[in-house]
Amino acid sequence: MTVEADIKDTLAALVAVGSVYPDLAPPDAPRPYITYQQVGGVPIAFLERAMPSKKNGSYQINVWADTRAAAKALILQVESAMVLATAFQAEAKGGVIDRYEPDTKLYGSMQDFSVWSDR
Repeated sequence: MTVEADIKDTLAALVAVGSVYPDLAPPDAPRPYITYQQVGGVPIAFLERAMPSKKNGSYQINVWADTRAAAKALILQVESAMVLATAFQAEAKGGVIDRYEPDTKLYGSMQDFSVWSDR
């Protein structure tokens, strides 16, 4: 299993079955839904050229809903689930950023997390 699979499993409990997607959701995705993607990380390199046992990634988590209140409530649940996860160690890298997409009329919130894992 990968850390991305662990993140997806962690977030899946917050929305309807099948409503967590890597990168982008399909246009007909039921709302609310969650997307995630890796947006960087901290590489680890040892002088003796050994491979580290831990990996770090920065992951952006996005939530999308029909109302601002629904998006805000869901992103607060996302933050709690990520920080309390046992499959990896996550820390919020900043506060929540609210969004609105006029083309789809969807309200969104996003937050970045630093995630350390064995995978």
